[in-house]
Amino acid sequence: MPWFDGTGFPPIFCLSQQGTIIIDAIKQLQEQLATREYVCDDRLATVLYLSRQMRRPLFLEGEAGVGKTELAKVLAEVEDTQLIRLQCYEGLGVAEAAYEWNAARQLMEIRMAEAAHVTDRDAISRDLYRREMLIERPLLQALTQPKSPVLLIDELDRADEPFEAYLLELLAEYQITIPELGTIKAMYPPMVVITSNRTREIRDALKRRCLYHWVEFPDARRELEIVRRKAPTASANLSTQAVEFVQRLRTVELYKLPGVAETIDWVNALTALNVLALDPDSVQDTLGVLLKYQEDVERVMEGEGKRIIDELKAAAIIR
Repeated sequence: MPWFDGTGFPPIFCLSQQGTIIIDAIKQLQEQLATREYVCDDRLATVLYLSRQMRRPLFLEGEAGVGKTELAKVLAEVEDTQLIRLQCYEGLGVAEAAYEWNAARQLMEIRMAEAAHVTDRDAISRDLYRREMLIERPLLQALTQPKSPVLLIDELDRADEPFEAYLLELLAEYQITIPELGTIKAMYPPMVVITSNRTREIRDALKRRCLYHWVEFPDARRELEIVRRKAPTASANLSTQAVEFVQRLRTVELYKLPGVAETIDWVNALTALNVLALDPDSVQDTLGVLLKYQEDVERVMEGEGKRIIDELKAAAIIR
């Protein structure tokens, strides 16, 4: 390999220059997200950048409430494109997720053919299964848009395992094969974001087709920045205390740890009650905003809440 290339610069210099351009692009992406009130770290911004550049689906796993779904929504705003959302649930099938035939219209076509005394069954069959007879559901809609949309497949872990197998063709080829009609391939492939709360494991076959990222709970600095953006009416003092409380609460063994969404709701609730500083009473009175299971509420009320308040006072975070 020659030391100098046709540009007159050493290859290492060119690589460094290209690396700087890429870093700048990732930072710009972070800034675009931030202008829409979404704060993400460098790792998440990098994998999102790669997903866009490589045209690969992005698979996000993590606890509920850490911003996985919100990222897809904000990405659609950044790209100025349509968000198409498929909310997964147990029993979800092709008819709800991808397409179904318009049975009422097909029945009408049959009756019209009978009235016209049409006897060519092949011709009737072709009429029944032509493109106009399809009712598009989210997955097919995402392949037929005039501009690349953002396709959000939300909480895939709630769907049954066979549904994952159906997604493989879509994720690998950006196409759907319909037995009666043929293959429909996207002219403008969607940007796919898949989320999972990991209530069950997703199979490797699907993960291999995606870029993967585990969305962690943010550290105190980043969570405080998020809260200040999402709860702008709260005082800086209360926001800081609430974030520090939640950060310590996540170290307690609870059935369901509070997510960032719960932190935001809690700060807004405390603000609505005109709470200026955390104290044991204000914490206990509003635990239903922060925690969603009675067992967790009882554990905090029985002593964990007061212990954390005492820690914050010792650290001079609460005066």
